[in-house]
Amino acid sequence: MKKIVVDILFILLGSFLFALAINLFVIPNELGEGGVTGITIILYYLFQWSPGLVSLIMNAMLLIVGYKYLSKTTTIYTVIAVIFHSLFLHLTENWSIASDEIVVNAIFGGVFAGVGIGLIIRVGGTTAGTTILARITNKYLGWSISYGLLFFDLIVALSSYFIIGAEGLMLTIMMLYIGTKVMEFIIEGLNPKKAVTIISEQPDEIAQQVNVLMDRGVTVFSGHGYYTKASKDILYIVISKQEVVKLKKIVKATDKHAFIAIHDVRDVFGEGFLDISKS
Repeated sequence: MKKIVVDILFILLGSFLFALAINLFVIPNELGEGGVTGITIILYYLFQWSPGLVSLIMNAMLLIVGYKYLSKTTTIYTVIAVIFHSLFLHLTENWSIASDEIVVNAIFGGVFAGVGIGLIIRVGGTTAGTTILARITNKYLGWSISYGLLFFDLIVALSSYFIIGAEGLMLTIMMLYIGTKVMEFIIEGLNPKKAVTIISEQPDEIAQQVNVLMDRGVTVFSGHGYYTKASKDILYIVISKQEVVKLKKIVKATDKHAFIAIHDVRDVFGEGFLDISKS
């Protein structure tokens, strides 16, 4: 119950920050946006239609169509995010900030939007719209949610060229990129993990030192060389980015001819890392 309350508070904060990004930085500077929000902004520029109301209607329609791609919890969180984002868009529509530096406004628009959407997605919600499409591409194509959002957002942003002009479009693309990087940081955290695959003639010595000196577990796979057919033990280790140098030193000191492959890891759950039941 406590986790649900905290999640909802994060969703409310994220919805509020996303609304501020639109009303403080995007609309006053005649910039565009991506996704459904971008469409609502275009309609606002053309017909002065309320972004809050249009956003609520369009996201509700998309949620009806795409809810089957979301879990029950995600659907509930998304409904909350859509309702409060639309409400905050309406409540803050007359808010303003004293700044004539359009580049600075574009940067902070990206930061506020990235933090806002990132908070919503981090706790398991979405902002509906293109976020649903991004989750579909994440599930079936393996795209990260942040870059899936950037792809679909750019499609909408490019269509705003005829309304906001070339300079406005370039600043919008910059803002979307900043928002994507900030969102990625919020979703994935400050300390991404690394998965390391090691093939060595001294796997036992390396594994033992990793256990003792680094206090990390090691998984051993059985394999063999394609050409020589010789059997080999393959070590698989997940560590923090900061521990990579220490692991390299251990391997180098044990076997200078070892093969090491290091991969980026987005999420790690289990003993020694995050508890999957709390994610």
